[in-house]
Amino acid sequence: MFKAVLFDLDGTLLDIDMDLFIPTYFKKMYAMARERGLESEKLIERMWKSTEAMINCLDPILTNQQTFEKSFFSEPTYLSEDFLPFFDDFYEQAFEQLQGPACSFPESRQIVDEVLARGCQVAIATQSVFPEVAIRKRLGWAGIGDVDFHLITSYEVMHYTKPHTEYYLEIADLLGVAPEECLMVGNDVGEDLTAAQAGMKTYLVKNRMINRNNLPIKVNWQGYHSDFLRFVREYPSIG
Repeated sequence: MFKAVLFDLDGTLLDIDMDLFIPTYFKKMYAMARERGLESEKLIERMWKSTEAMINCLDPILTNQQTFEKSFFSEPTYLSEDFLPFFDDFYEQAFEQLQGPACSFPESRQIVDEVLARGCQVAIATQSVFPEVAIRKRLGWAGIGDVDFHLITSYEVMHYTKPHTEYYLEIADLLGVAPEECLMVGNDVGEDLTAAQAGMKTYLVKNRMINRNNLPIKVNWQGYHSDFLRFVREYPSIG
């Protein structure tokens, strides 16, 4: 019986093209830093390097936020007293302007409500390289910003990222359930289906399926949102 359902966010519950979103996100950040007179020439390069540091780090002591800041502020021209307030302002004020065409899938709200109604814990298992405020804004774009999720994998909370097995084991630990009692639902073959290596069952959502490296698809179940909604209603082991 599944006691917890883990949902990826981008491309799973939120209809968004991250290949278009990320360049726009960095462009907005660069422009805002430049407007404020902050060091911006290599800002995007620093952001990428520090994001990679989070993805590659398997130190159980450091949160992803701590790993990011350790990497980002290792360059003397980027001062924490300048950029920590800048990042706070960017995510609170400017990030909302990046929504563009991103929106809820028609079934997103119903899917989440149905799973919660079955008595399962529900976690937003998004890539844990963003602060909680940025994830909550995207949850709002998906039409589920008011839901009281049991866990949101922000970089303040998590010590690991996808596709590492440790990421999924940490989620199970935070929820207080065994990995075998979890179902991971996502659209990215390379990032979401690795939950199986932690002992979780997996459901591949095909609406915006991503398989960048053309990996073989090894999954317990797959289908579109309408299929998953039927799955939740009919599968006896959810809840």
